Amino acid sequence: MSAPSLPPTVGSLSDVAAIEAAAQRFELPCGDGTMVWRRWGEGAPVVMFHGGSGSWNHWVRNIAALVAAGRQVWIPDLPGSGESARPPTGGDADALPEPMESALQALLGDTPVDLVGFSFGTMVTALIAARWPQRVRRLVLSGAPALGVNSDWKPALKPWLHLEPGPELDRTHRANLAALMLAQPESIDDLALALHAENLPRDRMRLRRLSRTDIILRTLPDIRCPVFGIWGEEDVLYRGFQDRLAPALAAAPDFRWLRLIPQAGHWVQFERAEAYDEALAEALGG
Repeated sequence: MSAPSLPPTVGSLSDVAAIEAAAQRFELPCGDGTMVWRRWGEGAPVVMFHGGSGSWNHWVRNIAALVAAGRQVWIPDLPGSGESARPPTGGDADALPEPMESALQALLGDTPVDLVGFSFGTMVTALIAARWPQRVRRLVLSGAPALGVNSDWKPALKPWLHLEPGPELDRTHRANLAALMLAQPESIDDLALALHAENLPRDRMRLRRLSRTDIILRTLPDIRCPVFGIWGEEDVLYRGFQDRLAPALAAAPDFRWLRLIPQAGHWVQFERAEAYDEALAEALGG
């Protein structure tokens, strides 16, 4: 039986449902429950880790292009996010490398992978690449915190936990998407709101202490594989400090390049998916 076709563009929840329905689902032991992984396509594996308060759907607009390019795409809900249980111990990014490497071993054995991380997920990918160098062929970072750049920045987010579902909660989520995730007002559409609203209540990893450190900057010198960066040019984490990104990433011995995607914010792979996919294909095609 042939695999279900994937919608080439994702603009509605029905497109998201089609992407999810096309995935093969895996559940592995994790803490007091399971860790959920999804797989699409065939070929050399690329593994993608989502951002904080996210899930696999942070990458929903990028899966079809990778599958069309002949890649096997693996995306977990990181422990403590989405449908996955919390990790056995800890509550921040440094609690995840060991369970994620154990999961990769169970799913792929010793096969090396191209590893792509977004935001919170970049800290996990960097720690894995440094600790298990044989696992990672290439490392692609997007919207990474913890680079020792603009460390005083704090998000000005509106509280939402006290709100009931309805217009006020939706307005709050839209305001927070504008404050942190997306640069262009037209990007904050019904789909972005629906994905964000679905992910937030399932986040059980809200400590985020490491994002305010320089843990990635300190880890990069121990990463031996090629390292690439793909950023939104208007990422609020680095507004006014974009010129410091490449020098920070160059702490990696095999840093190759940094691409800045115009008119894109922090959630660059969603906001400017086509441009992001082109840059990612370049990184993974070397």
